[in-house]
Amino acid sequence: MERHYLQSNQPPGVPPLPLTGERTLPDVPEENYWFRRHLVVYEWIAGRVRGLRAVDMACGEGYGSDVLAGTAASVVGVDANPEAHDHARLRYRRPNLRFERDLVESFSEPCDAVVFLQTIEHVQDPSAILEHFKSMLAPGGIAYVSTPNLLTLAPPGAEKSDNPWHVKEYRAEEFRALCEAHFPRVEMFGLFHAGKLRAHELAIGLGWDSVHKALRLTKPFYDRFTPAIAASDFRLRPAELDRSLDFLAVCHSG
Repeated sequence: MERHYLQSNQPPGVPPLPLTGERTLPDVPEENYWFRRHLVVYEWIAGRVRGLRAVDMACGEGYGSDVLAGTAASVVGVDANPEAHDHARLRYRRPNLRFERDLVESFSEPCDAVVFLQTIEHVQDPSAILEHFKSMLAPGGIAYVSTPNLLTLAPPGAEKSDNPWHVKEYRAEEFRALCEAHFPRVEMFGLFHAGKLRAHELAIGLGWDSVHKALRLTKPFYDRFTPAIAASDFRLRPAELDRSLDFLAVCHSG
């Protein structure tokens, strides 16, 4: 039977969002791995947009826009989904943060940084999107664009995972080439497991999967392990991109 998850413990007056697979959410224990995998990149970018004007495109639930607003001079979170937009504007309130319901293709406002995380794989015309972002950026502005690594997301040899929301998934060099076709300088980083997730990877390599199944520990173990994952259990680094979970392209406009 398919299970439907809903956010828990939302502030009064804030409608919880359901987990559909199209976007990740905080406050869903079963989704915590994916939420932290996204959050760590927002936190990394927040350290680089201090005092700047940022636009968070396809902001979804709004948690990332709120993280950026902790350091940026101003943040606009943009999303076309009405439920996500209503949730975000009611939940995340700061003087320097606002949310706009609009398409990423049409929203335009001058800024110093555009943030577009884990969404370019959903769009039909990524080149047009990147050109649009570049047109919004002030001189010296930067677009931060992330996407999953096809080689670690999809089964070996497959050209796409089974995620129905994804139009195109990228290898490192084709993602770099896409970004370099629109920006004069692109830095590429990969996201990797660290901390307890790296230890878990090593345990799987030593046969942990067969052990927890044989001992019937699978559910009790992961019911505790998954909610305990933190952003510190992931790390960005500019090497071994083919082995990474996700790519982050830092696209300099000039």
